Amino acid sequence: MNPENPLLGPGPLPAFDVIRPEHVETGIRALLEDNRARIRQIEAAPSPSFRSLVEPLEELQHRLSRAWSPVGHLNGVMNNEALRERYNACLPLLSEYGTDISQNEGLFRAFAAVREQEAGSLDSEQLAVVDHALLDFRLAGVALDGARKDRFKAVMLELSSLAAKFEENVMDATNAFSHEVADAEELAGLNAMIVSQAKERAVAAGRQGWLLGLDQPTYVAVLTDARSPALRQAFYRAWSTRASASGPTPAKFDNTQVMEDLLRLRHEAAQLLDFPNYAAYALARRMARSVDEVLQFLRDMATAARPAATRELAELEAFAGRRLDAWDITYYSERLQEERYNISQEELRPYFPLPRVLDGLFRVVANLFQVTFRQRSDVPLWHADARYYDIIGSGGQVIGGFYLDPYARPNKRSGAWMDDCVGRKELSSGGTALPVAYLVCNALPGADGKDAQLTHDDVVTVFHEFGHGLHHMLTRVKYPSISGINGVAWDAVELPSQFMENYAWQPEVLRDITAHVETGAPLPEDRIAQLLRTRSFQAGLATLRQVEFSLFDFRLHAEYDPAKGARIAEILAEVRREVAIIRVPEWNRYANSFGHIFAGGYAAGYYSYKWAEVLSADAFSAFEEAGIYDRGTAQRFVDNILSRGGSRDALDAFVAFRGRKPRIEPLLRQHGIANQP
Repeated sequence: MNPENPLLGPGPLPAFDVIRPEHVETGIRALLEDNRARIRQIEAAPSPSFRSLVEPLEELQHRLSRAWSPVGHLNGVMNNEALRERYNACLPLLSEYGTDISQNEGLFRAFAAVREQEAGSLDSEQLAVVDHALLDFRLAGVALDGARKDRFKAVMLELSSLAAKFEENVMDATNAFSHEVADAEELAGLNAMIVSQAKERAVAAGRQGWLLGLDQPTYVAVLTDARSPALRQAFYRAWSTRASASGPTPAKFDNTQVMEDLLRLRHEAAQLLDFPNYAAYALARRMARSVDEVLQFLRDMATAARPAATRELAELEAFAGRRLDAWDITYYSERLQEERYNISQEELRPYFPLPRVLDGLFRVVANLFQVTFRQRSDVPLWHADARYYDIIGSGGQVIGGFYLDPYARPNKRSGAWMDDCVGRKELSSGGTALPVAYLVCNALPGADGKDAQLTHDDVVTVFHEFGHGLHHMLTRVKYPSISGINGVAWDAVELPSQFMENYAWQPEVLRDITAHVETGAPLPEDRIAQLLRTRSFQAGLATLRQVEFSLFDFRLHAEYDPAKGARIAEILAEVRREVAIIRVPEWNRYANSFGHIFAGGYAAGYYSYKWAEVLSADAFSAFEEAGIYDRGTAQRFVDNILSRGGSRDALDAFVAFRGRKPRIEPLLRQHGIANQP
């Protein structure tokens, strides 16, 4: 390997100041070649043991993840053609490598031998590493015959490329759209920062007037606050038809065939492994045990939410004085919320400057988990918006760190996410590494060099992603494959993130994280009370919307029939007839940009958000009972949830924390829809 390649350097953090597109493919190829050579040596060793087999493989995977993580991260936050080309060139290489390992019969037999011969001497973490690996071997087709194994490998390669193509099409369609405004009246209702940025964009493009992009903050602002119905409709159509042939963005970015191919190949992969469908295959690694259990859960949630949702929509249309189109819902919801609670998201922005929010968030986490944070200026970054923090344990030692990239910008993926930069490891043969996370949001940046001012929705998002980060950074697990978020059942992985959202709704926290940008005053008590009353505002509608997405996703993967194809539009229409009460236009194609299930890790798993929301509400109810900063409860949460990674079954971990199985009632109470007619 070339030691001068920054992806292969020995440093504890990525060298973002010197990583270039030309380093990507050469570095990854060299690393894969070296890993393969090491694996051949490991295979050839007699009498496999945990130390001679499992630990070296953990080290090799950690080394590969450490090199690839900055590449995948840059592809999401600083996308460009040169990087994209190298990134895409590596996807089949990585898929082939991963499949080769997981289909390696010699390694599978060696792991099975370790499980059989050393079970009595391995601790619970070590047993979990071995058991996870054995399951991965089976789910990757290690037991398939030659032809079926080769076909499974080919399917995995193609799926990897298709997922990347889906994401690229969404990003390209988003970036390709702009809306020129000549009359200032059309911008009425939008906040000054959005308008200012639109003016700057127009000047840069040599246009008159204002030029609005389709970045997420602009889209949300238009749908929420633009008084012009025509402007709202234009943005709703552009957003809900991205990467399709039904809207204003170029048809060359249409994801329809990509989606068909993804669903076809997922079904084929599942059937090669003797699962009836991809949904059943996905559940092999989940907390939920069966397809019927998930479907029943979603339908129970819809039944619980429907009375409230029906009432909420009727109230909203009565308030508007007419039947509402899909692009009117958010606007009139915001106006009704303002009238009912005398508060709006835009009005709250001056009280939530980002530095104050972060300082307050850090104090919440310090009170709960006895850790502190320190920003560093000596860490290479990829953009001026980004920053890096150490996380410091109660004994004063650095126990991990995280990068924060908070703002929307061109060529950055929309949405918010946490990802693994460096996984924790403590191997007898490979040394140690501290956990490091990426935390990415898409908030509206401040104007004229001033601090960004967040909406409360943005604040909830920051707390959410930080919960994921804590799950990664507070792990105590030694083995990378099951440390932090790794190895955690996908329908339980949102528990820590949704748990942390609760703190963004606590009065004492709101007093601490708010400071008006001009006066420094915290959010007044009457405004706090009004904001808190909005938490359950239209919770029924929001729940039905999530159930709609979840049921659509799960049915797509559970009901795929090769003779009929994916039936995407047909299944979506059936789901909407069953659970949705908001009418959407025929040309809506939101599935074409549904990256969670077509490009992310949520295929047959979008239900996980609601599933984990039940877990998080029930977990937080333990803090409500004992005190939201109760040390004993917080320590149990760390010991049983945050620190355990994938080393323990998710249900067992929850029961160990809560003392019983999860219940749905705390979530229904939190939403304000419990026991309502």
